[in-house]
Amino acid sequence: MEHIQIQFENLRNWWHDLQFSSIQKRSLFAVALLVIAISGFFVVNGSSQEVIAAPPVPAMETQAPLVTVDVAGAVNKPGVYALPGNSRVIDAIKAAGNTITGADVSDINLARIIRDGEQVYVYPPVMRNGISQSRILTLKPRVNGPIILNRASAKELEALSGIGPVLASRIIAYRTAHGPFVALEELLKVSGIGAAKFAQFKAKIRL
Repeated sequence: MEHIQIQFENLRNWWHDLQFSSIQKRSLFAVALLVIAISGFFVVNGSSQEVIAAPPVPAMETQAPLVTVDVAGAVNKPGVYALPGNSRVIDAIKAAGNTITGADVSDINLARIIRDGEQVYVYPPVMRNGISQSRILTLKPRVNGPIILNRASAKELEALSGIGPVLASRIIAYRTAHGPFVALEELLKVSGIGAAKFAQFKAKIRL
């Protein structure tokens, strides 16, 4: 308290010792009060203003790249369709208007993700005496002409040299799990088919 009184006394002595007229001193005092008032105004208002947050940046939507697939066989609208990259075989069939009545999809993995450029082939119903029969039960092994690897049934594959029921079923299972073969040499990935056995029937198959 005593320190404040000393400072106040020094300030008063300094004020009386100024070589200013009374008018000048009053003007100086008024300017000092104005400066203090303006400073106080900015201090009070500056601390109470709301900080406006920047608007959130909208997230960029990414779309999966399209794949092109050929849907053929027993569907209502066969053709080439562009679908999202994560589409499955069932999506391709739906895009083609679904299967016709009695179509055989027993050897198609409908849940498999399709690959760009592949063909999804749905086998048509086989008619016998006016009644739709299972394709697997009615088709006989084809002995003339090359066998289409991506469409052949197990019975058709058994017509190949060195291919019995076991290997034929493995080929069908591999095709169902991985999709259509993209090269004949992919058969070498099927368990039980080596280079020598593959050479026996390579000339009799095509994609």
